Amino acid sequence: MQNKTEEIASKYLGQKVSGKEKYDSSYLVAIPRDENRKQYKIDNNNLPFKGFDIWQAYEFSALTDSGLPVTRLMKLKYDCDSEYLIESKSLKLYLNSFNMTKFGKNQQECLEICKNIIEKDLSEKLCTKVRVNFLGNNAERTEIFECFQNIIDFTDESELKIENFKEAPELLKYEYTTDVKSYHLQFDSLRSNCRVTHQPDFGDVFIYYKSKKHLCENSLVQYLCSFRSEYHFHEECCEMIFKRLYDLLDIKDELMVCALYTRRGGIDISPIRWSINCTPTFASDLLNLEKYSRNGIKQ
Repeated sequence: MQNKTEEIASKYLGQKVSGKEKYDSSYLVAIPRDENRKQYKIDNNNLPFKGFDIWQAYEFSALTDSGLPVTRLMKLKYDCDSEYLIESKSLKLYLNSFNMTKFGKNQQECLEICKNIIEKDLSEKLCTKVRVNFLGNNAERTEIFECFQNIIDFTDESELKIENFKEAPELLKYEYTTDVKSYHLQFDSLRSNCRVTHQPDFGDVFIYYKSKKHLCENSLVQYLCSFRSEYHFHEECCEMIFKRLYDLLDIKDELMVCALYTRRGGIDISPIRWSINCTPTFASDLLNLEKYSRNGIKQ
């Protein structure tokens, strides 16, 4: 039996839908965040984190009044304290409805009109401010998280046994250290699945924390692998990982979790969450995430 979230998301997900040739904002579907948050004891009115969701649409296209195609990578951002998130297939159908619609006398005017329309439509649908930018093909490239290092040491692979593929926080272990230390960890083999279509999604996880507690890396790898047969939206997975680690660490500790998913259907989603007391040790990384796409294209 479907829950409320899956019922709303199933309007287009898993359905055969014929796209429209002309712009149509009615495609957009907003999904409330609160149902999944309640399941993991995240209080919607007192969130233990700040953050935002970054979306990259690699195949946005529209026409000028003269019929000249304009194609750009589109980047949109909205904060994680919004009541709703956008359902991805509805966004794809909505953006595709721009493909054969004419806007403006030239390419620049076309993009400016589309930007204003998309910001207005999404902001109204999600009841929050949504920011949109288009990235050119000549944009500068850079790494998003330059200070992170891969957490997996394959020399210890023989000691690492993965058996649980459903989210299992009991796998997480830690040990105390004598001093407060900062950790920058990366895991490049995250897999979760769409909660409606069950299609797999792959991504990289970046975790920063500062604590006297040291999360045992093997246990963290085991935990992240336990998402392999989980069925959740990308934003939900990021918040689940954050909440499990937040509950394990001390309340004064700093924590940041970012999940950069690979694109599927021309769109990728990059949610990031950080603790309220987190100092800006990774401020440049946050700025880069806002300015760059997952493959390093500057805004």
